[in-house]
Amino acid sequence: MADTPPEVSVIIGAYEAMPYLVKCLDSVASQTLGPDCIEIIAVDDGSTDGTGRYLDEFAARTKVPMRVVHQANSGGAGGPRNTGLAMARGRYVFFLDADDHLGAEALDRMVAMADAAGTDVVLGKVVGVNRNAAKSMWGKTVERADIYTSNIKFTLSAQKLFRRELLVRHGMRFDETLRTGEDALFTMEAYLRADARGSGVSVVADYPCYYLVGRDDGKHLTKSGGYELRFDSARALMRLIAEHEPPGVRRDQLMIRPFTVTLLPQFGPVVLRQTEDDLRRKMELAAPLMAAYWTPGLARALKVEERLRLTCAALGRAELLREVLAFGKDGGVPRVVRRRGRRCLAYPGFGDRRAGVPYSAYEVTLTEQIDGRRVEPRAPLTRRAAGRLRRALRGLSSG
Repeated sequence: MADTPPEVSVIIGAYEAMPYLVKCLDSVASQTLGPDCIEIIAVDDGSTDGTGRYLDEFAARTKVPMRVVHQANSGGAGGPRNTGLAMARGRYVFFLDADDHLGAEALDRMVAMADAAGTDVVLGKVVGVNRNAAKSMWGKTVERADIYTSNIKFTLSAQKLFRRELLVRHGMRFDETLRTGEDALFTMEAYLRADARGSGVSVVADYPCYYLVGRDDGKHLTKSGGYELRFDSARALMRLIAEHEPPGVRRDQLMIRPFTVTLLPQFGPVVLRQTEDDLRRKMELAAPLMAAYWTPGLARALKVEERLRLTCAALGRAELLREVLAFGKDGGVPRVVRRRGRRCLAYPGFGDRRAGVPYSAYEVTLTEQIDGRRVEPRAPLTRRAAGRLRRALRGLSSG
């Protein structure tokens, strides 16, 4: 192997990946960045479907330098990624799932962006194939994305370009004790460390870099496991954010992600199909997280129905939570009510002292669509006063 390190080490953790692995590997070999600039490190994580054999065959014929590791099944994606990361030599690393594939210019464009902007993490546009993919963060290509106010915090999968020096400097590895969400923890840490040292994060949105493939057999690790694993993931991510950000607006902006993406679905329609014991257990798991990290600022960043569900979970109001969910399932439309100068949505429990839920849980703090019409938060007094002044001035000028 040449002494000159490659530009990119493509790390592929593979478990029972046939036949998807064929297109995955072909997409790396056909990158416009060129085989001399890439190395492939493929880790067969105890497959029994011919995945390991195909990796060996491909390595024997490809022009891209490739190393294959065969190991016993680790039980998650973090293990093979860590194995590959320890072997990587490239200036950058890219974690590619064996089910998925790259656009032909993906690595070329992402490396060019990282070099031009000096950033440590580059997000390449993700397109879903036979499954949905997040869309909100691909509005435009940006050299420096704000990790707090932009939507990049909602894409924490590992399929990104990382500057290897950043990972080595901080000894970053995937947490193998997590069975889900280990990629979110790793990626969020990379975002935070890149932001802290001023290098930042870039977004390549004008080219489909990554094709996220939905398997016909439905075997996706992120869909497996019970709800306790989701709380483990949420707990780890919240703790990481708190370690890097002191209490305040910026922490709240990042905490939106674990609260809405990981915690909130645990108190969604699935509750109506679960046992009382399961719901009580989930509330027990949620309570310390809500006590430690839930703030008024974070609460106001959510829509009423979302905020109300999490408030019910935090307060242990199981019956009210079921009522709120049943109300939505049955197509219920909450009335818009003015209460103490605030606009509120009268979901179940509103105004009922026995429910023990504060009015603030029902307050409209974001623009909402209710029965086809927009419901805006109450305008602050200063804006209302300014409006009166403008109208008065128009009246004087026309008089």
